[in-house]
Amino acid sequence: MLNLSKKEVRYEKGEVICREGEPIDRFLYLKEGLLKVYKTIDGNKEQIIGITSPRDFIGLLSAFSQSNYIYSIAAIEPSEICAIELDTILKIVESNGAFAMTLLIKLSQMHDQLLETRLSISQKNLRGRTAYIILMFANDIYRSNRFDLPISRKEIGELIDMRTENVIRILSEFRKDKIIKIEGKGIQILEMDRLKRIADFG
Repeated sequence: MLNLSKKEVRYEKGEVICREGEPIDRFLYLKEGLLKVYKTIDGNKEQIIGITSPRDFIGLLSAFSQSNYIYSIAAIEPSEICAIELDTILKIVESNGAFAMTLLIKLSQMHDQLLETRLSISQKNLRGRTAYIILMFANDIYRSNRFDLPISRKEIGELIDMRTENVIRILSEFRKDKIIKIEGKGIQILEMDRLKRIADFG
């Protein structure tokens, strides 16, 4: 059933996968790449809710509770998505308890992770938030101390609720303190322990 209804789609950086308000008719699984999940506030301002990495279900938090997307999703790197008709997933959920339980566990994990991330960010000062997001990309997404930031300074600010100029200033401070090295979009963590302390206690 899954194989008959699935469709694999390639998206380039900047392409929108789904927009806020559109009907949910597909179950999306990210095979490779990175996506941002965001809401539009006051007509034009974006608030990034989270970053989706490979092997994540996209839109799972709304698929069973909403008929329309309450957020938008866009590629921030070239990405490949496996799209399955939502009706097919619902039929399998109704007939396969083990499959349904797997989805419930994944749904609970995604909810817990989203809540923990938002709470952690809200409790930190500006330096702590910036350090936290650098470590998230290094440890959770790229698993490397050296990587290219896939989002702009403005988008970092949207993700951790900071003004763009503050993000730029604090990244510059980290560079001057030789905690990180910055070359364009490239970041190399030079002092991992110091960065962790700032993220933990900032």
